[in-house]
Amino acid sequence: MYVTDEHALSAPARDGAAVTKELRDRTEITDALYRFALGQDLKDRRLFASAFAEDAELDFRPAAAKWGAKPPLMVGRDTIVTTILGMFTGRVDTTHQITNPRITIDGDTARLTALVEAQHLLTADHSKHALLKNPYAVDLVRHGASWAIQRLHIDNTWYTGDPADIFGSGE
Repeated sequence: MYVTDEHALSAPARDGAAVTKELRDRTEITDALYRFALGQDLKDRRLFASAFAEDAELDFRPAAAKWGAKPPLMVGRDTIVTTILGMFTGRVDTTHQITNPRITIDGDTARLTALVEAQHLLTADHSKHALLKNPYAVDLVRHGASWAIQRLHIDNTWYTGDPADIFGSGE
């Protein structure tokens, strides 16, 4: 599920054009996850939606299971965007930090592994919060000159605060 290759680039060093293309793809792949995070943080529907393929899937169930919640699998860009922004806009302030990106590319598909620290605070009462450290496994597809998230699997390594205050029980 996670990218564990022992190297970063697969293009031969002597092939400058291939290296340049791969570096561009890696930048665009990482940018899809940045659009996902910043779109949420800014509650920017256009930016957030641009991170996803039309038939994307977002699976938050593994993370939510850590605190006993049972949310549904989200399927479809419109469903994902409407659900998440609808749950957060005007109610939850978020900040996301993305680290440790690892990428493999296979033609027009790619896999990205990253660690995402996500702070969630109720807008009306910042003492109610949840800070999550989540490993992400992301499948992406080429989308013109950029990349889009096809599947996003979010697990959780640890959290502080009370995620149920933010996300509810999801039952």
